[in-house]
Amino acid sequence: MRCFVSFALALLLSLTPGAVLAKSAASVDESFNLERNQLIAAIMSQQLSSRHFSRTPLDDALSRKIYDLYLNQLDPRKRFLLQEDVRKLDSFRERIDDELRRGGFRLPDAGRQLLNARIREADRLIDPILDAGFDFNRKEALEIDPKKLEFVSDEAALKERWRLTLKMQVLDSYFEELEDRKKAEQKKAGQGQPRQGATTAVAPEPVPDPAAHPEQMQEAVRKVRSRMHRALQRLQEQSLQDHYDRYFDAVARAFDPHSSYMPPTTKEDFDIQMSGSLEGIGALLREDEGLIKVVRIMPGSPAEKQGQLQAEDTILSVAEKGHEAVDITEMRIREAVKLIRGPRGSQVLLNVRKPDGGKMSIVITRDIVQLDETYAKSALLHTDGGTPIGYIRIPSFYRDFSNDKGKGRNATDDTRRLVQQLKRQGIRGLILDLRNNGGGALEDAVDITGLFLPGGPAVQVKDGGGHTEVRSDEDTAVEYDGLLIVLVNQFSASASEILAAALQDYGRAVIIGSQHTHGKGTVQAMLDMNRYLPLFRPRRLGDLGALKMTIQKFYRINGGSTQFRGVKPDLIVPSMLDHLESGEQYMDYPLPWDQVLPVPYQTWKGPMLDRAMVQSRGKEWVAHSAAFQKIRQESDEAKLRAQRTVVTVAWEDMWRERQLQAKVREEAKAAGFVEDPGEEEENEGRRAGREKKLEEGLVHDPYVQLSLELFGNMGKKEASAARAR
Repeated sequence: MRCFVSFALALLLSLTPGAVLAKSAASVDESFNLERNQLIAAIMSQQLSSRHFSRTPLDDALSRKIYDLYLNQLDPRKRFLLQEDVRKLDSFRERIDDELRRGGFRLPDAGRQLLNARIREADRLIDPILDAGFDFNRKEALEIDPKKLEFVSDEAALKERWRLTLKMQVLDSYFEELEDRKKAEQKKAGQGQPRQGATTAVAPEPVPDPAAHPEQMQEAVRKVRSRMHRALQRLQEQSLQDHYDRYFDAVARAFDPHSSYMPPTTKEDFDIQMSGSLEGIGALLREDEGLIKVVRIMPGSPAEKQGQLQAEDTILSVAEKGHEAVDITEMRIREAVKLIRGPRGSQVLLNVRKPDGGKMSIVITRDIVQLDETYAKSALLHTDGGTPIGYIRIPSFYRDFSNDKGKGRNATDDTRRLVQQLKRQGIRGLILDLRNNGGGALEDAVDITGLFLPGGPAVQVKDGGGHTEVRSDEDTAVEYDGLLIVLVNQFSASASEILAAALQDYGRAVIIGSQHTHGKGTVQAMLDMNRYLPLFRPRRLGDLGALKMTIQKFYRINGGSTQFRGVKPDLIVPSMLDHLESGEQYMDYPLPWDQVLPVPYQTWKGPMLDRAMVQSRGKEWVAHSAAFQKIRQESDEAKLRAQRTVVTVAWEDMWRERQLQAKVREEAKAAGFVEDPGEEEENEGRRAGREKKLEEGLVHDPYVQLSLELFGNMGKKEASAARAR
């Protein structure tokens, strides 16, 4: 039977791999129905095999990928399953493709039964281990990187892993109790409340042995006991449908990291996100190996304004301000989102682990995202010699598709208007800031390219059938023909990479940034699975959810793909993000880099910065810049800390590590790399000032200051040449 599928063709060009926005959403009844899941499997199998860009067949090789992803989602931190359990599941490794074709599903049922049995056993271990107590002076090692862990061989080894885990958690909770007591004593003594920030405030005196503070230790044990029992109870309460949804998502992600299955609740979250009705903290989240990680901070959101929550952070626990925190490790993302969201004006406390292992307590006041903050903004800057330089920040390539006749607000029109304003102010150069720009509308990436070029091809788009289409700017007018610098980083993705790559290929701009951009060179489409068989689908099956699927791939006009490798800047400078394994190349099963034939294009013949000068002068300036020296130092140290995944579980060592982390953050704050919002009143004042004066923040931005130096140096060369003539 021939099947007709209706796509909701909102092409997805942004960096949102299986992510959910922390905001409000209505609950959806997802009671288990085998027939419904059989239909979901049939749709996914047929559509992914025939419409995904890779055209990957549903075979044993794909089955192995699906199995590995599923197992990693089932017990990501290897706290429950034994090697014998995994051997039982291994029998499905090359049978998933066959099961999907038959409409039978034994793996999610078997996985759920094994996991729940082991969770119950783990729950029975908690109280005896905590009641027995710990020798906090004994130095014991614990591996905390799930990727380096193996499933344990027997129950005794599993009990030992839990004992070390609980020992570390009790010590962490104990230190927090001491620090909270110290803050309370300082406040009572009239010394004022310390600023919000790291929970690991440096004490002027060594912390006494835990035995010297029995009350605080008892409270720490109580909190860990309560937290762990609640967490394990939540895991046991996961429905059979939850397990099937996880299984279907593994099927989609085996094709590439940006394809995913969206159950009804996640689909609703996505719809709200795309509509722009954002309420909460404005953080895009994803599940990663049993943990809730931040993918992206939304421009103009409460999280961005607060300044401390960043991409790649891991949220460990959540609490309403003044209440006990809830551990969200091993929690499904939609349950975590329910805790993080809340009414406008309320405060949420997030206990966060940074990529380098340091921990921080962050208070964010929930609010509605101010859309004005998501739009392009400009500033007028000056070099040391007084030369006026324009600055435009494009946080995303936004476009209001709901407006009739396409007349809604968009990034192209806003950027054009800002360029015109800056030209009237007599600028001699322009900085285009695409840092942290996760993408958006392809149309705007192409059109903005045309603001700086006299028309021509901007990007090539190839579908799974091998057909390549060239997207060009048809407008021959050049809005700005002066000197141009583009700033990028590892979170510049998708459509922003298209713009940067095109301007680089034409020789139109100099690209400055970290070692590479993200490397997301793919386009996704949303398949509303409820429209698959609209006439015949029984109502009793309920909402089927949606399939997000990669259908196209981007290529530069020079033929190379932006996929996987991203865009390599002309001038690579140190970044606080250098230690992060962030980018397409670090994801599971990414599509590879490849190339197509280049298209004819004429390089830019107008004014341009000399690349050789930029590289030589830029490297020299960076080498002597105190700010960049500090950035390189912080990044190198963070990388070393991130590599130390085996921790010593003993009170003295853990306390010294907490003090070290606190010192590092204080130094970063002093250098201006980490913002400490301080007291609420002070924070509000700072926010207001920042919103009024974008220029003030740019004065302390080393990347912007480097750009101004390069423009100023070019101006000196021009002046020198003029005197010689």
